[in-house]
Amino acid sequence: MRPIKRTMNAALDCKRHLQLRSAIFATLLFCAGLLGANLLPAQTPTQTQSTIEELKLVVSGDVPTPLTLGAKDFAAMPRENVEMPDPDGGKTTYEGVPLQEILKKAGIPFGRQMRGKDLAGYVLASAKDGYQIVFSLGELDPDLGGVRAIVADKRDGKPLFQYQGPVRLVLPGDKAGARSVRMLEKLEVVKLRK
Repeated sequence: MRPIKRTMNAALDCKRHLQLRSAIFATLLFCAGLLGANLLPAQTPTQTQSTIEELKLVVSGDVPTPLTLGAKDFAAMPRENVEMPDPDGGKTTYEGVPLQEILKKAGIPFGRQMRGKDLAGYVLASAKDGYQIVFSLGELDPDLGGVRAIVADKRDGKPLFQYQGPVRLVLPGDKAGARSVRMLEKLEVVKLRK
């Protein structure tokens, strides 16, 4: 009788084992289904928009008209394209608003008005990560220094990658990209002589 009892116990153990495996498998399928439903591209527009950072550029400091520019403001301003060489030998096209146009909108005089006290000033460009660079107002004036800089919001016709944008400075005349500030969020004008 012993062999029959052992066989019955083994059959019960096997049955319990199969039930446990089935329960675990069903639980894993259920969890995978929940995760998969959250990862599907069929998201509502509000969910997608909340993950994309809103374009907002602040122009402040010693300006007659402080500004906070959004996407609609950028779309309404004059735009330019610049091509930049890639490290792999290709080219990338950036599209955006010339920095001088943004500063003009804030009331900075360029051209014949850029004289005397107005030359004793600079623009501090600040990024979200704390990176900062400086331009003198004279070097940005097309009649004086003529540095070409755009505040780009598109790369090859598409919005900038999150680690670059929503806007960045692009200086096609620079030999290195150290002044091409990514994640640009603020332009502060400082006049040393008021």
